[in-house]
Amino acid sequence: MVNHFAELSTLIPYNFMETFVFVMIFLVVGGTLFDVAHKKNGKYFFGNWKKIKQNAVRELDVSEVASIAIKTAGEGLAAAEFKHVPRQLAHLLSMYGFILYLIATIMLVFGYQRPESGAPDLLIGAWYLGAVMVSAGGYWFWFFIRVDVAAEGNSPFRFVQADLFVVSLTLSTTFGVLWGLFQTIGADVLGLVFLVAYLVVSIVLFGSVPWSKLAHMFFKPAAAFARHYEQANGYRRKLPSPADKPANLGTSVAHHRNY
Repeated sequence: MVNHFAELSTLIPYNFMETFVFVMIFLVVGGTLFDVAHKKNGKYFFGNWKKIKQNAVRELDVSEVASIAIKTAGEGLAAAEFKHVPRQLAHLLSMYGFILYLIATIMLVFGYQRPESGAPDLLIGAWYLGAVMVSAGGYWFWFFIRVDVAAEGNSPFRFVQADLFVVSLTLSTTFGVLWGLFQTIGADVLGLVFLVAYLVVSIVLFGSVPWSKLAHMFFKPAAAFARHYEQANGYRRKLPSPADKPANLGTSVAHHRNY
């Protein structure tokens, strides 16, 4: 199989893609920290965690905390928070596809970018497989699972800020696959077009962390762990008591219907 990252080194310097990957990592880290500071997510989380600890009915030992951590990790790996099976499967496709795609990208860029390096076919295939999994999960969710499309009848092409992450991620992997395929068959012009599109959309994906749901992935495991910890130590939030049911509710409803 053709290593398109090695082929790319004939057009641009070897260290271009390495620098690009480092910049994307910096954008994710910097964007996440900015999101935490701007939205005060960290302040809220640690304040809530302190409240849970202070109001605990009992202290948990190390084994119980470890058990909660394992349970939380298992739920995350299985996308158990999604009760809708198609949504869960689409999420799993995208999540594990992205992990495979990301690992393969880093290995190809930093270990096999020179033409003479000879990247293993298995690694190149893993890159394509991961990218296709992300794209399949993203398009499945976008066109068939989204609530505003499946239940509310909105156009599947309707786009709002909350969609920025899934759209840029799906388009990034799609353009990456097309770049690699056109480069493989020698369609240099189309390959260059999709390479530029791939790089631009990747910048949007990793550079829009403060405005997309990418940072949300880092907060969800912490929030899930805190919820399980809260349930295990006996702490219960003080919620307002439900209002008493009016004795003449049935009469009132019947009276209202008469008008």
